[in-house]
Amino acid sequence: MDSSGKILWAKHSEVQQANLKTISAEESDAIQDGERLPLSVKDLGSSEIYPQTLAHSSNGRFVVACGDGEYIVYTAMALRNKDFGQGLEFVWAVDPNMFAVRESATNVKIKKNFKDHKSIRSDMVLEGISGGPLLALRSTNSLCFFDWETAVLVRRIEITSKNIYWSDNGEMVAICGDESFYVLKYSAEAVSNASEVTEDGIEDAFEVVGEQTEVVKTGFWIGDCFIFTTALNRINYYVGGEIVTIAHVDRPLYLVSHLLGYMAKESRVYAVDKDLNVISYKLLLSVLEYQTAVMRRDFDTADKVLTTIPKEQRTRVAHFLEKQGFKKQALAVSQDPDHRFDLAIALGDLKTAYELALTMDSEEKWKSLSNAATLKSELLLAGECLGRARDFGGLMLLASCAGSAPLMQKLAVDAAAAENHNISFLSSLLLGDIDACLDKLIATGRLPEAAFLARTHAPSRVQTILDLWKTKASSHSEKSSRKIGESLADPIKYENLFPGFAESLKRESFVREISKIPVPANVRAPSVASRNIEQELEEAVASGAVSFTDEGQAVLKNAPKSSEQQLKAPVSPAVARQPSPVRQPSPVREPSPIREPSPAPAPAQESEEEEEEFEDNQQEVHVPHNDEEDAFGTSKTPDVVLETSRPDIVPARGSAAPDLVSAPTTTQDFGDDTQWSDEDFGDAENGDLNMDDLNLDEED
Repeated sequence: MDSSGKILWAKHSEVQQANLKTISAEESDAIQDGERLPLSVKDLGSSEIYPQTLAHSSNGRFVVACGDGEYIVYTAMALRNKDFGQGLEFVWAVDPNMFAVRESATNVKIKKNFKDHKSIRSDMVLEGISGGPLLALRSTNSLCFFDWETAVLVRRIEITSKNIYWSDNGEMVAICGDESFYVLKYSAEAVSNASEVTEDGIEDAFEVVGEQTEVVKTGFWIGDCFIFTTALNRINYYVGGEIVTIAHVDRPLYLVSHLLGYMAKESRVYAVDKDLNVISYKLLLSVLEYQTAVMRRDFDTADKVLTTIPKEQRTRVAHFLEKQGFKKQALAVSQDPDHRFDLAIALGDLKTAYELALTMDSEEKWKSLSNAATLKSELLLAGECLGRARDFGGLMLLASCAGSAPLMQKLAVDAAAAENHNISFLSSLLLGDIDACLDKLIATGRLPEAAFLARTHAPSRVQTILDLWKTKASSHSEKSSRKIGESLADPIKYENLFPGFAESLKRESFVREISKIPVPANVRAPSVASRNIEQELEEAVASGAVSFTDEGQAVLKNAPKSSEQQLKAPVSPAVARQPSPVRQPSPVREPSPIREPSPAPAPAQESEEEEEEFEDNQQEVHVPHNDEEDAFGTSKTPDVVLETSRPDIVPARGSAAPDLVSAPTTTQDFGDDTQWSDEDFGDAENGDLNMDDLNLDEED
C-alpha cells in the first residue's frame, strides 16, 4: 500500500488494485472496527512471474514483484517493466533509487539507479535480507548491518532473527525472532564519528531499548510506536516499554505494509486476511503523537497534543502515563473514576480519593480509603470510611485504640441494627455496659449464656433471665428439654444452693454506684484483677461512706452525681482554668505526672479557695481505705495533679485548645494545569484528631 491508499495484490500472475480513497468520509466514520471494507477491485495487468512478494519503493513510484528466483521492477501506475534479474530476495533502501538483491546463499548485490553499485560476499549462509536505512543480512545465528553506499559492516549482532522493521525516521529498529523481539535505537551520529571499526563493526551504533516476549508476524512503525500482529491473532502496539492491545481478531491477519499500513487522515490501521478482505481499526494519531512526545520527554509538545485527544481516549493515555511513572499527570488526564481513585490512593491524595469515593459509594472503595487514611494517621477520615463501608470490626479496633467511648457506643447500636451481634456485644462489654450485654443475649435467644453472665456480673437480673430460660425450656415438645427447665434452681428460692448470693447483690449495687464517679484522664483506673470488691465494701460500710436502703440499693455519701453526658464520655471535661503547658502531641495519650501533696504553696493560677474546695471534694468522694491502699489502689491522701484535667483528645500542636477536626472537605474539580513533576504527595497537615467527633451517619 502506498501513501495514497492504493493497495496491490497478486492472484497467481494477475495483479489487482484497490483504492481506499473510494470510501467517503461518512462511510469511513460509520465503519466499525474489524468490519470488512467495501472496496472496488481493479485489474492492473499480469506479471511475467508468479509473485511471492510485492513491495513499493519508499516514494511509491515503483513496485517490485519477486518470485521463482527472479525479480521485476514495475512502475506503480502502469505496471511497466523498469528492471529485472535473477534474485532470491529483494529489498528497498530508504533511497527509492537503491535496492539490494540476494542472488545466492552467500552473495548480495546492491544496485543504484538500476545499475550495479556494490556487492557483498558473506562468509556465512544467509537466510534472508532486510531493507531500511541499513542493509541487514540474516543468518542462523547472527545479524549484520551494512552501509548502502560503502557496503561496509556497521554492526554485527549475535542473534537469531526473522524480520527487521525500521521506523520512518531511521532511529528505531525492531529485530523480531522466534519467541521475542528487541527494540534498538540506531545512532547515525555515532557511526559517522566512529574512529575505530572492529571486526564486529561499531560498538556504539546501536543501543538496546527493550525486549518483549511476543511473537511478531508482521509490523510497521508510526513515530516511536511499533504496531504488529501476533501469533495469537491480536493487533498490538509497543511504546515506551509497554504493549497495548488494539484489537483481538478471530482469524489470522497480515498488516498491509510496514511503512504505509496506517492512514493518518482516517486514523485507522489497515490489515488484510488470507482471503484479501481489507479491514481496519481505529487508532488516533493524536494518541500516538502524545505517547511519542512523552517517551522523548518533550512535555511541552505533549501538553499541546493532549488538548486534541478526545475525552473517551484519555483514560487509555492515563494508563500509559501511569506505566511511565507519571501518576500525578495520569490523575489529571484520566476520565475513569475507578482509575482516578486508584491513582489518588497511590499518590496519597486522600482528599481527591474521598471526593471520588463519595460519588461511587462503594464499600470496596471506602475500605481501601480507610486503609490509606490509617497509614497516614488520618484517623478521623479512617473512622468515617469504615463506617460508610459498614466495617464494624475495623471500627471497633479504631474505637478501642483511640479510647473513644461515644464511638464505641454508636458502634454497638449500629452493629446491632445491622444484626452483627458479636461486634455489638463486644462493644458493650468493652464499655462495661453489662445490662446492654444481657439484653443482646436475651434478644438473640442465648439465655444460658445470659444467665451465667448475670450470675457473674449482675446478680440482680439472674431471676428474670432464669424465668425466661425456664419458659423457653418448658415450651419445647421434647421431654428432655422440659426436664432441663424443671431442674433450673432459682437463687432466691434455693439460697442454700447459692451461698453468698445476697451479699453479691450488695456488691453489685456498690460497684454500680462507684462506677458513676468520673475518672480524670490523667489518672489510670485500677484493673479489675487488682481490686477486691468485697474488702472495699466492708471498709466503706465500716467508715460510713456507703449505706444501703431497705431495697438493698447502695448510697454513697457526699459523692458528686455525674450527668448523663459524663457517664457516656470517656473522661471528665476540662476544668476552666489557666491551662498547663502542653507537650508535643503523640498518637498515644500519656497520663499527666502526679506527685504526693507537699507543704509547698498551690500553683499561682489557682486561688486558695479553689484549692481548699478541690481538697474537700477529693476527701468527700474518697472511699475508705486500709493501711496500705484505698479501694482504688491509690494513696491514702488525695493526689495533687500538676496538670489540670483535659478532654480525652490530643491538643493541636502549639495550642492548648483541642483541635476538633471535622470530616474532610471535598476538593474542587481538577484543572487543566498540571505539573509533570511526579514527586510524592506530602502528608496532610498533621492536625490532631478527636475521635469523639466522628460522624458515621449516612449523608442524604
